[in-house]
Amino acid sequence: MRGPVALVGAGEFLDTMAEFDRGLLAATGRARPRVVILPTASANDGEAVFQAWADRGVEHFSGLGAEVEPVLVRTVEEARDPAALQALGEADLVYLSGGDPRHLLRVLCESPMGDALANAHARGAVLVGCSAGAMALAGRSMAFRSLPRLPFPIPFPMRWQPALGLADGIVVLPHYDAVPEAFSACIALQVPRGSVAFGIDEHTAVVGRDGAWQVHGSGRVTVWRGRRRERFRRGEAFRA
Repeated sequence: MRGPVALVGAGEFLDTMAEFDRGLLAATGRARPRVVILPTASANDGEAVFQAWADRGVEHFSGLGAEVEPVLVRTVEEARDPAALQALGEADLVYLSGGDPRHLLRVLCESPMGDALANAHARGAVLVGCSAGAMALAGRSMAFRSLPRLPFPIPFPMRWQPALGLADGIVVLPHYDAVPEAFSACIALQVPRGSVAFGIDEHTAVVGRDGAWQVHGSGRVTVWRGRRRERFRRGEAFRA
């Protein structure tokens, strides 16, 4: 049976998400689950930042009783490392932390690592993505553009690229409560036909399997189906 997929708006490895993460570990069915931390999305922020995210993940999940291994993949070439692929193959839970969604998708889609994640999901491993990691697990992701005069990428005009499809038919809008909803609505109203947009607040997650989803954490998940908007809070479930 395929494992659950958890999509987190923001807040990976923080105490505010510890209760939620304990539940994910329990869902593996193992007394001491094997956890892989994949900080690839932060690789372009510099080695110190990249290593810090790996260290935070190890400290957080070790404190929750897991056996934790950071897989330090920065590039497509490193993502072909047999040892890194083996670690994913043995994991009970794989956590993709945040950063640059463009870089993360490129590394995963241009190497065997994307297939390794799909195989882990197929054999029952729990897959967790936070922010950029959640966007990568979805069906489609925003294709950000870099402009010479701007220090940050922008999503307009809207274009979409295939993501890993492990949360098929879903588009993730992370940090939903941290930006004006009018801005997010402009994006949500332009998602590809047949897709549903999940606006996930910070310190909030939604866990799904076979089209059934449930909200966890302190915030809300805003679900856009075309122009129809619904909001769900902790403990509430829905289908997508």
